Amino acid sequence: MSFQLVITEKPSVARSIAAVIGATEKRNGYWQGGGYLVSWCIGHLVSFAEAGQYDEKYCKWRYEDLPILPQPWQFIVPDEKKQQFEIVRALLNRPDVDSVTAATDAGREGELIFRFVYQMAGCTKPVKRLWVSSMEDAAIREGFANLRPDSDYDALYQSALCRAKADWLVGINATRLFSVLYHKTLTVGRVQTPTLKMLVDRDAKILRFQKEKYYTVGIQSGSLKADSVRISEAETANSLKEKCTGATAVCTSVKREKKTEQPPKLYDLTTLQREANRLFSFTAKQTLDYAQQLYEKKLLTYPRTDSQYLTEDMGQTAQHLVADLLGLLPFAQGLALTPDVGRVLNSKKVSDHHAILPTAEFAKQGFTGLAESECMLMNLVCSKLLCAVAAPYEYETVTAVFSCAGNEFTAKGKTMLVPGWKEIDQRFRSTLKADTEEEVLNTLPELAEGQSFRVTSAVSEHFTSPPKAYTEDTLLSAMERAGAEDMPENAERKGLGTPATRAAILEKLVQMGFVQRKGKQLVPTKDGINLAVVLPESLTSPALTAEWENRLTEIAKGSADPDDFMAEIEAQVRQLVKTYSCISADKQNLFQSERVIIGKCPRCSENVYEGKKNFYCGNRSCQFVMWKNDRFFEQRKKAFTPKIAAALLKNGKAKVKGLYSEKTGKTYDATVLLADTGGKYVNYRIERKE
Repeated sequence: MSFQLVITEKPSVARSIAAVIGATEKRNGYWQGGGYLVSWCIGHLVSFAEAGQYDEKYCKWRYEDLPILPQPWQFIVPDEKKQQFEIVRALLNRPDVDSVTAATDAGREGELIFRFVYQMAGCTKPVKRLWVSSMEDAAIREGFANLRPDSDYDALYQSALCRAKADWLVGINATRLFSVLYHKTLTVGRVQTPTLKMLVDRDAKILRFQKEKYYTVGIQSGSLKADSVRISEAETANSLKEKCTGATAVCTSVKREKKTEQPPKLYDLTTLQREANRLFSFTAKQTLDYAQQLYEKKLLTYPRTDSQYLTEDMGQTAQHLVADLLGLLPFAQGLALTPDVGRVLNSKKVSDHHAILPTAEFAKQGFTGLAESECMLMNLVCSKLLCAVAAPYEYETVTAVFSCAGNEFTAKGKTMLVPGWKEIDQRFRSTLKADTEEEVLNTLPELAEGQSFRVTSAVSEHFTSPPKAYTEDTLLSAMERAGAEDMPENAERKGLGTPATRAAILEKLVQMGFVQRKGKQLVPTKDGINLAVVLPESLTSPALTAEWENRLTEIAKGSADPDDFMAEIEAQVRQLVKTYSCISADKQNLFQSERVIIGKCPRCSENVYEGKKNFYCGNRSCQFVMWKNDRFFEQRKKAFTPKIAAALLKNGKAKVKGLYSEKTGKTYDATVLLADTGGKYVNYRIERKE
């Protein structure tokens, strides 16, 4: 009997697929049955080798050894993944396995994960590709009925390989180069560094911002209010107010406009992450993690998508889904909705995967057994689908202009005509615990040109607002649009990174200490600001990195040459190392930690600083030092704190609480004396017990 071997990216996906195709017998590291073997990777089973594997000299970071340009590239299996790799390799090379199905995630990274394992295992058996957007049983069955030759995805693999090699080359060489120059580990990345630069630029704009005061004069008659333009001088504003009080205002024009706001598009990953951050304060990574869990539970379609449409053959599916959701969602009860599904269908605008949708499985199962965070995300995705197929929102705006005391005043109003999709959106938002912005409609009274009113008036004081710090919502949007103005109109993929990678980039910046979270805001740290300032534009420019991402998309389509792309990356790395061979002495301490002054040295009067293990004199020729693990304090089971050290340096003595006595086994308080500082070691003694 011969078998078809199916390789997935994760154990949970292998389990789902195995159950559908009849491989129900659990073995060590795989499932078997129905003519199938189903095994799995654990993310990246095979990775690029570390630099030290190419040559032992690369184990040390030195400028002379740069750039590191592997020829040929080498691969490793990380120790913690060797056991599963050996299982997969043995299965690939089993004589009774005659064909292989690549069932890793259907995208650029999934293709790379499978090909690396297949190549490292030395396998040459024919490969078919499973490409599904949902883990539902029906989708898996349909996928297996329509397997394609994996060679159809060769260009996608080349794109993934170029991305991985480029990230390795820039990451390894730039990180080592700038870390060696500045004597601190400075992680540099193709996408993370331009993202950091965007945060730093915004931070600088906020710091440079000078707020300006301005005034407006408002006139009022009953419920009617109208405002003047901005006035910079208080005197001018007060003078106008005096003239208007008790005067007559005449309506000089009334402009009415009917407007239509089309329903929103469905979610791709970035718009889902943005809205979940705005409404629930989820980080981009949390949203991706929850969406991935829901995908693996068969309740949500594939989340790592950059499409906001469905393919044209999905009309019936969407129609059924909407009908089921109307009965399932509490906020949709009694909603009169005639869905226009055609609006969300456009095959030309679907790349690897269609927009994110709830599945038919979810419509059956509902929210049963889901964690609160998963329920919140499912509600968000469901409400978006209902909004997307609802009628447009129609409203009328009214702009009325009044003349009073020789000046113009304007009143604006808005009246809803057809609630359309906004009704669903408001119903959904009213169920949220979070505060959400509700649209305020200002209805003006009936007005006609020539109408006159006796008015009162008042002056109000305002200030111009600084730019806002980025939140994950606004930064994800900025990453998506980065460099767009420098890209051709028809460029398919613009921006920094991909929907699948942006969350990890933000997490890494925080983890490396270059960015910190302050509530919802993302703010660069001092090291983050310094790093963005010292790096060249070739590494910090969003436009250049966005151009890379566009080239990678062209490679995936087969319309650009991978070798040309890699040759450019290598040239860029060589030039970088050549240009930055040394830095000025004043910049070398840019990333050194600020030293904390504890007090003055009793020997030479220079500053004493706190180190990791001691309190030391800043004068190198003076050898005064107080060790934190000094036996005097250790015997008495007392931590030698900066507070005690500061008191000893200031007064020669310190009141210390909770010293332990070995004789009595009890603790006591005492005044400790800095007794002798003349020798190599400092001595302490008890002056008196308190």
